Amino acid sequence: MKKVKNIGLIAHDGCKKDMTEWVAFNAKRLSVHNLVCTGTTGKLIEEVYKTKFPELKANITKLKSGPLGGDQQMGALIASDQLDILIFFTDPMTMQPHDVDIKALIRLSAIGNIVVACTRSSADFIISSPLFETEYEAIKDEHENYVKRNLR
Repeated sequence: MKKVKNIGLIAHDGCKKDMTEWVAFNAKRLSVHNLVCTGTTGKLIEEVYKTKFPELKANITKLKSGPLGGDQQMGALIASDQLDILIFFTDPMTMQPHDVDIKALIRLSAIGNIVVACTRSSADFIISSPLFETEYEAIKDEHENYVKRNLR
């Protein structure tokens, strides 16, 4: 991981307020990184920067809305080692019609050994870590080695 991180931001509808509040609280620290968001979440985050922090130039890439393919786009970034951190505020109290996509993102994140937060508290711990602002080399297990170890 380079010093400038590629950070995925996703929030279910019931968690979008939490996400925008979290981004606003951490706007300065996040603005030096590359933010990749699913559609609606990205629009809300852009609005936070425009209205509350116009002096900060955040680099925000918006994908499609999660249920319309944005989750898969985020998964492709994870699978191709283009994402360092995934902040995904999930709503555990609401059934999600694209639940399999959500599970796939978490699974891909685990396979790629990328940093994941699914709650505001875990996101706070990540962004306040000294490692957040430095280069960091995550141990990546090659798929072939994983398969060999588990087929013995």
